[in-house]
Amino acid sequence: MALVWQKQVAGNRYEVRNHGSTVRLYSNGVFHSQWNPNDPLKGSLWELLLLPAFFMPEFQIQRVLVLGVGGGALIRLLQRFVGPDKIVGVDIDRHHLSVARRFFGVRGVELVCADARKFVADSCKDMLAGKETASFDLIVDDLFGHCDGVAERAIEADHPWCQSLLTLLSPNGLVVSNFGSRAELRASGWRAPGIKSNLQGAWSAELPDYENSIGIFSRAPLQRTSLNERAPAAINPANPARRLNVRLSRLR
Repeated sequence: MALVWQKQVAGNRYEVRNHGSTVRLYSNGVFHSQWNPNDPLKGSLWELLLLPAFFMPEFQIQRVLVLGVGGGALIRLLQRFVGPDKIVGVDIDRHHLSVARRFFGVRGVELVCADARKFVADSCKDMLAGKETASFDLIVDDLFGHCDGVAERAIEADHPWCQSLLTLLSPNGLVVSNFGSRAELRASGWRAPGIKSNLQGAWSAELPDYENSIGIFSRAPLQRTSLNERAPAAINPANPARRLNVRLSRLR
């Protein structure tokens, strides 16, 4: 892939590379985001984060919070295939947000440079103060950093963190949370009795070539038949010719 742009800042190295219409963001050698406007559904991890949105009825997802923007590939997918009224993207790294705008073509969304912990805490205060506009129909927790060239969660998904995300979630909303492994998901606050008992919908989604495990959580039931009816063919689990070789399973 050809190097399009690079920047070294305080020990961090950022690179944007492309191959044809595909653009990729790397931070310290870690592959963060990929987007191809001409072929957006390629069977990658970002489509795995998109797929759970189709558990929801059409037009129910109006407000979206993306925690961990990276290059903005998921935002572009949500705009293309879900079309919410509002997307708020939060990332602690202003260079990621700059790349999202300049190279990934992210437009028409609110991009916030902030620590996700503070943003979520402040938003919870707004919710508890009665500001319903602080709630979201879809929250994607994709907060990953890197250590020695290996991607790892930047914020532990403990009980307080998961409870905070539920506070920001609309009554029939959906949380999608990215974990480094299935064991990490099962050890998270989402599986704690006090939170688990409030969830009628709980699924995991995985890809054979990735260790990541995606947790999908809702207070309302989530039916696989609804997902199969609505998901685009290229990522639809019911389509034998799909490009996303997803393994979906209920969490018990």
